Amino acid sequence: MNAHVPDIEKLKLADPAAAFGDLVKQLRSGDIVPYLGPGVAELSKPQIPTSAEALAAFFGTKVALPRRAKGNVWAAAQHIESNKHRSTVTALMTEAFAPAVEPTPLHRFLASLPIPMIVDAWYDGAMRTALSGRTGWGEIQGNTRAGIGEDRWYRFYDGAGAEADREAAKTWTTLLYKPHGGVVPAKNFLISDADYVEVLTEIDIQTPIPEEVRHRRTDRRFLFIGCRFNDQLLRTYARQISKRSAARHFVIVEPTSISKNELRFFESQSLIPIVVPLAEAVAGLIAAT
Repeated sequence: MNAHVPDIEKLKLADPAAAFGDLVKQLRSGDIVPYLGPGVAELSKPQIPTSAEALAAFFGTKVALPRRAKGNVWAAAQHIESNKHRSTVTALMTEAFAPAVEPTPLHRFLASLPIPMIVDAWYDGAMRTALSGRTGWGEIQGNTRAGIGEDRWYRFYDGAGAEADREAAKTWTTLLYKPHGGVVPAKNFLISDADYVEVLTEIDIQTPIPEEVRHRRTDRRFLFIGCRFNDQLLRTYARQISKRSAARHFVIVEPTSISKNELRFFESQSLIPIVVPLAEAVAGLIAAT
């Protein structure tokens, strides 16, 4: 018997354009948490990898990869770490994401609002750059093997890039949360299989999710922008970060690139698809401001 596959027509909004105004109101009021994927950075046409597949291909241009690791960024990073050194992985990630990414109008719009939390699930620094012109914000980044103690899963940074702490995070009007790390300000990267095995052993009990993130997601909806959920790891992170928040969320979906697993994920997590090309959706959100 075939596994159940939801009908996208029954899940999606009937009139996406009509939703943009309401979504912007909820962004302005702080009732929606924007969750940015690499597709948002891609709108700037940057000189960095803008998908897990592209990052795996970048690794393949630097190191000869076994067949099992080709096309799988986490396995590729693990192969490099195991056969060379963790420092090689960090150096390659730094090289891949060294080119600056120009913030898009969406980055700048979000930065102009006192949004309690923005989740950015890629490694570039565009959202940090957009926020740099204002005060009252800081960042939490996922970090691999950060050491012992209560902060071993993540690090705190203020708007200037200096390391901060959990008490400072409580005072930030806007919290930028980068669960996989980022190239700036300190080259923190969750990328190899070993990194994720370490985190995923405890993510069900939420230990790797910062307490301040858990606090700020409470009773709020999520709006997933520029994200793909065609991999189990990506689905797991989105599920665990949005756990114990509001009951219904939204996801902007490219009309021609929805997998069966993604449809099942949308249904199971009560994600309402807004089926519009990403550039058109972002333009619609900005126009609704």
